[in-house]
Amino acid sequence: MTTPRDHAGIVVPPPLIYLGFLFAGWGVGVWVGEPSLGLTDLMRRSIALGLLVLGLVLEGWAAGLFKRARTDVLPWKPSTALVTTGPYRLTRNPIYLGYTITYVGLGVGLDSPMALAFVLPCLIVMERFVIMREEAYLETRFGSAYRAYRGTVRRWL
Repeated sequence: MTTPRDHAGIVVPPPLIYLGFLFAGWGVGVWVGEPSLGLTDLMRRSIALGLLVLGLVLEGWAAGLFKRARTDVLPWKPSTALVTTGPYRLTRNPIYLGYTITYVGLGVGLDSPMALAFVLPCLIVMERFVIMREEAYLETRFGSAYRAYRGTVRRWL
């Protein structure tokens, strides 16, 4: 007899998806000899640092709320609580939004237009193979409470 799984069924850790696309885009850019973003070093570094800090703070805040609610942040582990406070009042995916902001910061820091262009296919993969699975799981796990939350808070912003 098999037991139904109590997790979203995520196969690849989301940070690895983001890093994979970032490095693939950067690698393609190096391979084709992409142009610079055209920013001064100071401007590029300042933007990159600002985005990195913003992304990491958002990720940390959102993950901290999971810890406070005593539910696991890892999408291949069971969810025991529905977190709807803090940044979750504005977006259903603040950790992934933080990853996206961090990704863009790294792309700017690498001075790689191609890495920045790869954020779009990365988001499509995240949407299709991570977020949709998580949402289906959360609806099964939390039912009407999750449907009500989903009805009032946007997926991204």
